[in-house]
Amino acid sequence: MILVFGGAGYIGSHTVKHLLDNGYECVVADNLIYGHREAVDKRAEFVHADLLNPVSIREVFKNRKIDAVIHFAAFTYVGESVSDPQKYYINNVVGTTNLLNVMLENGVKKIVFSSTCATYGEPQYTPIDEKHPQNPINPYGRTKLMIEQIFADYERAYGLKHIALRYFNAAGCAKDGSIGESHTPETHLIPLVLKAIKGEREKISVFGTDYDTPDGTCIRDYIHVEDLALAHRLAVEKLDEYSGCLNLGTGVGTSVKEIIDAAEKVSGKKCPVEYGPRRAGDPAKLYADNQKVKKILGWQPSYDNIEDIIRTAWNWELNRRF
Repeated sequence: MILVFGGAGYIGSHTVKHLLDNGYECVVADNLIYGHREAVDKRAEFVHADLLNPVSIREVFKNRKIDAVIHFAAFTYVGESVSDPQKYYINNVVGTTNLLNVMLENGVKKIVFSSTCATYGEPQYTPIDEKHPQNPINPYGRTKLMIEQIFADYERAYGLKHIALRYFNAAGCAKDGSIGESHTPETHLIPLVLKAIKGEREKISVFGTDYDTPDGTCIRDYIHVEDLALAHRLAVEKLDEYSGCLNLGTGVGTSVKEIIDAAEKVSGKKCPVEYGPRRAGDPAKLYADNQKVKKILGWQPSYDNIEDIIRTAWNWELNRRF
């Protein structure tokens, strides 16, 4: 049985669906602060639990034979982490140590962790590989780096097997339209563009058109959420053989303008755009070297075309369930 903590969130719910589709038994734990109960596959058992309450974590483990944990439960808004770092250090770092300690109490020593490319900070080179220096520029990224370091310490001391997956830009929705991306507030570019196309937003703001990129706008690596889900399953299956950190990205960069163009093509509608000055802290280019994850996990992204990724997100926006 796989325990998916934070399994009612965007990436967590897609991973739960993928695990169930591939024959795994899952229990989902979530405090539903940002997650959606409706997103949890009905085939999975759901338990309301909070990482800041060790008693509720122990209840999840009680009378269940949990083989491994996938940990998605975190606060992830970069701007909020700057204005309220206390919230992030307590929830992300203290919450994770609470989870690890209850795992050890119950003899569970396998975990796959939702990390981030934000641990790298300003890129010194691209594509970014796992050897790139880690110097996060915001509290959110620092909490994720701290957790990676905690895992390494727990492995040396207690034999904890772990794989931390450093995502680049998660995007898209389930191909069958059953679940999708639903954040409040929404900060991801693709759903913001699609909401502007639908008329739910007045416009999309593009910050900076003078970057050293082919069209002057920032370049990012967009990876489909179903490809992320696949990587989590493969990581669980590899924990006996490997511990460490792996990048998850397509290795292909797409600019902001290219996202807007692709969204217009997929939807057949124009997107209202306002161009403005650069935003502080936005690197010109950020995309992954994914050779290590391909070698270690045998992982290969199935979505390598940005229009295909956006098409799944547009389908969700047109038929949103929550």
